[in-house]
Order: sequence, then C-alpha cells, then structure tokens
Amino acid sequence: MAERSFTKEVEQLRLGDGDTFVGEGILAVTKALLQSGVSYVGGYQGAPVSHLMDVLNDARPIMDELGVHVETCASEAGAAAMLGASINYPIRGAATWKSTVGTNVASDALSNLASAGVTGGAMIVIGEDYGEGASIIQERSHAFAVKSQIWLLDPRPNLPSIVKMVEKGFELSEASSTPVMLELRIRACHVHGSFATRDNQRGTFSGQNRIADPSFDYGRICLPPSTYVQEKDKIERRWPAAVDFIRDHELNEFFGGSADDVGIICQGGMYNAVIRALQQLGLADVYGESVIPIYCLNVTYPLVPSEVTAFCASKRTVLMVEEAQPAYLEDAVNAALRKSDVQTRVMGKGLLPMAGEYTGEVVLNGIARFIEGAVPKGVDLGPVLDSHQRITAAKQKAMKILGEPIPTRPPSFCTGCPERPVFSAMKLAEKSVGKFHVSADIGCHTFSTLPPFNIGNTVLGYGLGLASSTGVGPNMERRVVSVMGDGGFWHNGLTSGVANAVFNNDDGVLVIMNNGYTSATGHQAVPSSVQGGGIRSEAFQPDGQDIERALRGVGVKWIRHVRTYSVSRVMGTLRDAMTTRRGGLKVIIADGECQLARQRRIKPEVRARVTAGKRDVRTRFGVDEDVCTGDHSCIRLSGCPSLTVKPTSDPLRDDPVAHVNNDCVGCGVCGEVSHAAVLCPSFFKADIVRNPGRFDRWRERLRARVIGRLSGADRVTGPEAAA
Repeated sequence: MAERSFTKEVEQLRLGDGDTFVGEGILAVTKALLQSGVSYVGGYQGAPVSHLMDVLNDARPIMDELGVHVETCASEAGAAAMLGASINYPIRGAATWKSTVGTNVASDALSNLASAGVTGGAMIVIGEDYGEGASIIQERSHAFAVKSQIWLLDPRPNLPSIVKMVEKGFELSEASSTPVMLELRIRACHVHGSFATRDNQRGTFSGQNRIADPSFDYGRICLPPSTYVQEKDKIERRWPAAVDFIRDHELNEFFGGSADDVGIICQGGMYNAVIRALQQLGLADVYGESVIPIYCLNVTYPLVPSEVTAFCASKRTVLMVEEAQPAYLEDAVNAALRKSDVQTRVMGKGLLPMAGEYTGEVVLNGIARFIEGAVPKGVDLGPVLDSHQRITAAKQKAMKILGEPIPTRPPSFCTGCPERPVFSAMKLAEKSVGKFHVSADIGCHTFSTLPPFNIGNTVLGYGLGLASSTGVGPNMERRVVSVMGDGGFWHNGLTSGVANAVFNNDDGVLVIMNNGYTSATGHQAVPSSVQGGGIRSEAFQPDGQDIERALRGVGVKWIRHVRTYSVSRVMGTLRDAMTTRRGGLKVIIADGECQLARQRRIKPEVRARVTAGKRDVRTRFGVDEDVCTGDHSCIRLSGCPSLTVKPTSDPLRDDPVAHVNNDCVGCGVCGEVSHAAVLCPSFFKADIVRNPGRFDRWRERLRARVIGRLSGADRVTGPEAAA
C-alpha cells in the first residue's frame, strides 16, 4: 500500500515514437529512464523523491517486459551500492533517495563509485528537499557533488527539459566515465505538462540478455595505487570531457534580451521563479521572452568557464540567483571571470537572502532591487518599480485585512495514530519514575517533540535513536529511553543501535514503534510488513521478517510486546524496564498499525459490506458532558485532533466541555488515557451498527426498555397518576 497509486498513470510509460505524454513530473522522469535504456533502478523508498519508488513499483509489469530490475533498497547506502553494476559493465542504472541526509548515508558507496568511475551510465535522482516544504536539515547536494566530483544536473522545471536532462545525463555519464546527480525540487516532481515521447529502449544487458562473463579490472578497485591514478584521471580526462560534452550538447541554455548590458544567471531549478518575477515586473511576457538576458544552468557542476565568460563579457553586472548557502556558484562565477580578466560585477547574496527558500516573493524582491540598482539599458524604471510597489502594497493590504500574521500550523500525529498513546504513557510514567532523557528518531514519532507531549531531547538521524543515547546514557541518573520506528530499525537501527548496544552492554531502554509501514513518507513497505494486511510488499517475504527474531539474533534478552493503544500496559511495561535491576538493553516493541493506512485499507472493505447488505459495526467514542468536569486533562495527555471542546448545554456552567468530533476512528486512546491517568469516567464507547440483524434489533429494544426503567422515563407522576 502506498499513499497514492499510479496504476492508471503508469500505462503512459508504454507510449512510443510520435505519441504525447501528458502528466506529472515524476512520471516523466520514469518514462525518460525507460527511453534511456536502463537495466536496473532502485532506491530507498522510505525517503522517496515524491513517489518515484511508488511509480516504479506500480510499473513493475512494464519493467519486467523490458527486463528492467527494480530493487526496493533497505537504505540509501544499499541503493548507491547498486550503481556498482555500471563500473565494469556497459549497463545503465539509476538510484533515488532524498537530498542531503540520504546522500550522507550513501556517501561511502558514492565516494568509491565516483573514484572508480563508470562504464555504463549511472544516475542518482536526488530529491532536493530544501526550504519551507522540507522535512530535513537545510543543506544542499551541491557540496557533495563538488567534493566527490559527481556531475550535478538541475533541469528547468518543465517536462521537456527534465526528460532531456535524464537522457543526456546518461550520455554525459558515459562520455566522462562519471556518475551524475539529477536534483529535483518538490515542485518539479509535481509540475504538469507534456512532451513528445520516444520508444522505450532495452538495456544492452538485462534480465532478458544476461552478461556471460564477469569483468575484472584492478584499475577500478579503490585501493592504492589505483586510487592515485583514478584521482589523476578525474582531473586530466573526466572533468574536461564533461565540460566539453556540456558545451557541445548545449545542456545549459541562453535566453537573449534587449537589455544586454546586464544579465541574470540562475540554477535551472530556479528558472521558473526568475521568469515569473520578470513577468510580474513587466520585463518578460507570458511566453518567456525576457528583456533581461538569462543564462540558465541546467548543469550546476561542473561549470563551463567559456560559457560563463561569453555571457558576462559584454555586461556591466549580472545577478546570480542561487538558492541557499554557501554561495558555491556565485564564488565559482567570480573565479572564472577573474581568471579570464573579465571585470563584470557579480551580485547575488545581499540582494537575495544568504539562506532560506527562494520563494516567488523572495526572487521578485531580489530582482526588483537588482533592476533598480543596475538600471539596464533601454528599461524604463518607472513602470518596473510601480509594478513591484503595487504587488507589495497588495500583500500589505492582505496582511492588514487579516489583522495579524497567519498562525503557524505545526505537524501532528494523525487521528487515531498508534504512536500517540505511547507518548501519553511516557508522560504518565514520569510521575512515578521521574523525568528521563528521551533520544528521539526520524519519523512520525518525531512529532512527540511538539505539544502536548514535548518528549524527545535529541534527534540525530534515521534509525539513530538508540545510537544517540550512548554518550548521554552513562552520565544520567536514570536510564535513557530511546525511540525507533520499524522503518528506522531496518534502515540501520539494528546494526548501529541494537547490535552496538549489546556489544557494549549498554544499559538502556529502546521503544520500537512497529506500525507496519514507513508511514511518514507515504506508507511504503518495510521488511517486517506483512502481506495480506493491505500493505504492498511485493519485494518481501509473505509473512514478513520478524523484529523480535532479529533482536534475539544479535543477543537481546529482555524483550516485551505491548499493544500501543493499551496505555496502562505500555506505562507499566515502561516502568518495569526503567526500574528492573537487570542490566543490558531492554526493548519494548509497541505494536499498532498506522491508523491512517488502516482506514485507507478497510474503507473499501466496509463500503463493499454495507453495499452488499451485510452487517458492519463502527466503534465511536464520546464524552458525557453531564459527567465531564471541564479540566481537559484528557486533551493535554492525548492531543488527538478528534478530541476537542464545545460549549456546554448546562445553563448553570460556563466552562466548555470535552467533545469527540466525527473524525473519531474508534481507537479508544482518549478513554484509555483517561483511565490510565485516573482522570474521570466521562468517556463512553458506542457501536454504530449498519444493516443490523434480528439479534441486534432485539438487543437494542431490550436495552432501551432497561435504560428507560432505570431512568424513570416510563413512570407517570403528578395529576396524571392520580387520575
């Protein structure tokens, strides 16, 4: 199961010569891979580039027809190591993961790959997850490309450009014997458009045409003296070959303009923001014809010095639109110009922010300031500045109407999330054992660091919750509690965390959130995902790999299973783990299927039962407002979006009462928390029966009569009784 299915859309991957593809960017990337004749593709699906692995999985029948192997990798390191197939053999392959954190995980394999060089084209599709929509540290992939000399492609965000850069990227890789990165921002993945397709190509070798004999070349092994030769080859042959290919095939683009005494250089991914800003200022039309010349870098590393100097030589000043810091491109452009004795002034950081996402508003303001200061030849500044002032005034007017800035909306656990009750239990356990340090982890459970829980003192990386406790644990009075998801466990938590803790006899507590999916990234399968439970896990064993067996296999002795929704039991088990005299690692496996995925899984089943006239029971929870005291401790300990407040109907009370709205999925956490905390008995459970049977109807009538008698509703008093 995935957050979105591409079953219908992937049929467009069969289009051939003379056809037109219409759709989304990420599907266009997949089509371009097939048109390029890849033999294998893979990636870490727990960090997808906006569904690329989901598309590849949905397209498996098409991949099988072409002999393309699809690998769902356990980590980014595994995905990068796949590309080793292209070192010795003329086969093309691609791997994908998300941005800098994924690249860091893959760095060992990538460094070796870049040093050895490739025979067949090797491409890494990087999700450049930077800015306001990012879920990771604000860093760029550019630094790694420069460090390891992996060529970095940054295509203009339109489908023809993206497809071209995928296809030319493989050619560039082979022409320079170097792997390439294709970085795509979130918006590029989701941009819609069309392009003329070509026939899909079968790889030189594939599952349908296998390699007969292995190839061995010590010159490809990353050991001295080969590494010295490889480094020399990078500089003397591979880099110049890449520069020549980029220039000769015109991978970068020049857009002319009448005001040729100034210009703008931009990353390919920033082109849309640049041209939109120029349109708003009246300096470009809707077709992209700009008054200001633009040099669009679809390849941001390596730069082509001759192109840079040719663009800048006749200009007084240019603006470098380079998102984020450090200013790699701005510095490189300055260096290229000075070496060629070209004195064009390069502006960038200062007019544009040093850090932060370059949104449309940011780019607009920066370009307006550049135009105002540079005064381009033939440009009337009056209308330009008037346009900018009008746009700024409209924003200020909108802010004035709102009265105050729009409040931030931090991420939160979904309604019925099985992880929320675990953190409720932690808050309750602190009352008896005292406050304890919690080493948190990447995933949905990171939301525990937000209100109402505020649990999680450190977050160091995916699957590193336990590893990050090894320094603080021996120095704390109480045991440290570490949190890890099942996805993080299989990613690297088993080795870097659990095996390491057992080896060092660390005395700590580990809570593994076993919800069955990599939930935070769209419900992709993990090795312990079980088929038949609604989880798409074609690449895994029918019964899944067992977390407990893996734990016992590396030597963990103290293991407990708990149902996440049983707050009292989670609290008691956690308290036992914190207070037992037994040393070593204590592991609590908290079992509970991701509720959002579960609802997606069961809704079609429920709909089918009801439509067929079969009995269906939906469980709901509610609050008896006559009993509710209005102290709202339940909300403070649960935080469920369906648990809110409403005005009381009691005329003698003013305070609002707790209320469970219609979003309730019947997990029961609110009631469990209240019971475990000994708060109040105001919560009740109700079963809503659709298509009830005879027994259901008889039982309902019986209950109504009993309740009526107990409440005195059928008693007649007063004058009527006397009569």
